[in-house]
Amino acid sequence: MTHYWISTVSREHVMIGVAGGFAMMNHGKLAPLQRLGPGDWLIFYSPKTAYPDGQPLKAFTALGQIREGEPYQAEIRPGMMLYRRDVDWRKAAETPIDQLKGRLEFTQGNWGMLARRGLFEITEADFQTIRNAMLQEE
Repeated sequence: MTHYWISTVSREHVMIGVAGGFAMMNHGKLAPLQRLGPGDWLIFYSPKTAYPDGQPLKAFTALGQIREGEPYQAEIRPGMMLYRRDVDWRKAAETPIDQLKGRLEFTQGNWGMLARRGLFEITEADFQTIRNAMLQEE
């Protein structure tokens, strides 16, 4: 069964992962990556351009499908090992959440609490709404 996820990560860190074909979240922790399965879809939401002092952004910044395989460790800097998971990223346009807010189930009520978790599951309908707004070409 396919699951649909949103992870909250700064755009700067998202773009590093997109360029490298991987996802990293919650400062490189393993637990959130273990929730993702091959074939699941992941959307990154970026509240800021950079962490911790970037400019406000509030946009969906990447969309991709989780590849086969398990999370793995990678050395980010000498002596600093963090967890990653391979992703097939799609060519997608950065999309401000304000363009879609009224059409997304998860934004009803205090959705900011979901975003603070770092990773949360959404409905297929919400995924399709975001996907349709972001995709430039398949």
